[in-house]
Amino acid sequence: MKEIKKARGTPEEAAFLDLLRTCDLLSRGPAQFLKSEDLSPTQYNVLRILRGAPPAGLPCGEIASRMITRDPDITRLLDRLEKRELISRCRETKDRRMVVARITPRGLKLLARLDEAVQEMYRKQLGHLGAVRLKELQDLLVAAQAKVA
Repeated sequence: MKEIKKARGTPEEAAFLDLLRTCDLLSRGPAQFLKSEDLSPTQYNVLRILRGAPPAGLPCGEIASRMITRDPDITRLLDRLEKRELISRCRETKDRRMVVARITPRGLKLLARLDEAVQEMYRKQLGHLGAVRLKELQDLLVAAQAKVA
């Protein structure tokens, strides 16, 4: 890999720019893989969120708050997943304004089929760092997120 010229300026600026470059590079692989499955990374993220949700599902606003990247039009995103029968939505009986989404068996089956390939991609991208360095990296990223959240 060619050496990337370091940004001049503060250490914070250099770290920020390296983080953005790294994020861009790392996100390309999963995006290409998911595209072959006719899924966007944000759609995949929603499916993973709903797989981990309680059986009662999650309100759309809660899904939006758990997203890795913000999507300004969560309704349209959910529309596309519902059209493919990967999720279902229904209005709450107590509060008709609230729409709750749940993953369908078809959505669970799709995720189960993708799980190993996605994990293998992560291992190829980051496995060379080893467990200790990955934990250090994760701790640093969590600390950075805590300050800006």
